[in-house]
Amino acid sequence: MKEIEQLVAELKQLRDELALRVHLASMEIHQDWNKLEKDWRQFKTRAALDETAEGVSEALGQVGQELRAGYRRIRKALEED
Repeated sequence: MKEIEQLVAELKQLRDELALRVHLASMEIHQDWNKLEKDWRQFKTRAALDETAEGVSEALGQVGQELRAGYRRIRKALEED
């Protein structure tokens, strides 16, 4: 499996795990989640186009890392509540 495909799978799993918990969370977490949802949609679109250029792959990896960090931040905040 390609690196980007692995990243997409990891992010999808993190996102799915958090979706219900975020629904019940504070407004601050909702705001973070909404931003990540926008980034997720863009990431998924770019991941589908990953085959077109190496530069896109590098940028996509960076966005994926940012999404991962955001999802982990939300998970940590939910665990602290």
